[in-house]
Amino acid sequence: MDQAANLRKLTDPNPALKLVQAPSAAKKTKIIAIASGKGGVGKSTVSVNLAIAIAKTGLKVLIFDGDLGLANVNVLLGIIPKYNLYHVVKGHKSLKDIIISTPEGVDIIAGASGYSQLANLNETQRTNLIKGFSDLDRYDVMIIDTGAGISSNVIGLVMPADEVVVVTTPEPTSITDSYGLIKSIVSQSKDKNLKIIVNRVRSAIEGKKVADRVIDISGQFLEVQVENLGFIFQDEEVEKSIREQKPFFLNSPRSKAAACLTRITHNLLQTEGSFDDEEGLTGFFKKFFSFVDFKEKEFDKQNSEEE
Repeated sequence: MDQAANLRKLTDPNPALKLVQAPSAAKKTKIIAIASGKGGVGKSTVSVNLAIAIAKTGLKVLIFDGDLGLANVNVLLGIIPKYNLYHVVKGHKSLKDIIISTPEGVDIIAGASGYSQLANLNETQRTNLIKGFSDLDRYDVMIIDTGAGISSNVIGLVMPADEVVVVTTPEPTSITDSYGLIKSIVSQSKDKNLKIIVNRVRSAIEGKKVADRVIDISGQFLEVQVENLGFIFQDEEVEKSIREQKPFFLNSPRSKAAACLTRITHNLLQTEGSFDDEEGLTGFFKKFFSFVDFKEKEFDKQNSEEE
């Protein structure tokens, strides 16, 4: 059976529709945050290729580049955006004006190079951003490529998401930082739907071993369940695709990495996660700003008590 046949078999649209549609007629957007405890683990590459793989099942996918100041999504797709999120928060453009439709079948919102922290937006800029997302109701899935680490900006984007996918590698520092990220998320809520992808593994055994380690220590010390979505092999085709600015899922569909991603996509779309669809995408960003405001007040209170 060839790769195309495998893809059709493993990513049957039916489970995907079950994932992103509610019993009512109204469309709901599933929000999936892709995060990592440290940089350099291939998080953005996973985000872009996973979005494309999901779109191949027939779903409408939007990628939101939440890394902002270090935006990579457009670079990986070989796109130089004329406008980005900066123009929206400044009120110069609407969100619809800056969305880029790509030949790969996904739409993207490029990060704002002038704003490294969404949390720093003033009230007018926040309103502009929230208003822009109120007009987006045509997407089944939004993938958020967050920044690396555990900053308030990252945790703020993770907390309102329906699914959180943590990307790690077999490196000990990456495993440790992934656990640190999960711990930071769990400290805010133990109810988050957490999943893990192990990137750049040399064997299936190594991939399972790393995932099991993160899952076991998270369960033992944090009392939280983390689901193993799968692993992605270390593959020269991935490195080649990054240099050529062409996603490996399309550029090298028969590669080992693409086959792994097909399985991951299947596992992700089979999952029946709960929806938090209060006010759709606008509700997501309202909750984001509520979270960062709360953390800022908490920080100010702590400093005042120390003084």
